[in-house]
Amino acid sequence: MARPEVVTAARGWIGTPYVHQASVRGAGCDCLGLLRGVWRELIGPEPEVVPPYTMDWSEPQGDEALLRVGLRHLHRKPPGDEAPGDVLLFRMREGAVAKHLGLQARTGAAASFIHAYTGHGVIESPLSLPWRRRIAARFAIPTEKT
Repeated sequence: MARPEVVTAARGWIGTPYVHQASVRGAGCDCLGLLRGVWRELIGPEPEVVPPYTMDWSEPQGDEALLRVGLRHLHRKPPGDEAPGDVLLFRMREGAVAKHLGLQARTGAAASFIHAYTGHGVIESPLSLPWRRRIAARFAIPTEKT
């Protein structure tokens, strides 16, 4: 199911600088912070407290922390079922833990997603084949707090 309100909220964050662990529109956020901010805008308080994390978090242990949290609070979708507003969880390298997040903005030939990217801040990027290959999971944001 398309969630245009998710895309509208996420686009409101475009231009926010990349700041590790932050989640404040216009001031700074990372990829998780973008999702947290959109959640607060659309649903309300975050479902759990996010502990401090390092830039390489989860990697040394091989811990799929974001996947587990996604399974707790979002609705997992099959790979081919894409819609605007979906949460995308990426593996940045083959065999690495999934630890980058984005929100799908457009589908089809001009597919795109919004994400906070180191050195760029919050941007909308084409969901090109190299990015598609990195998708580890796709989720829908619930319409209300779970």
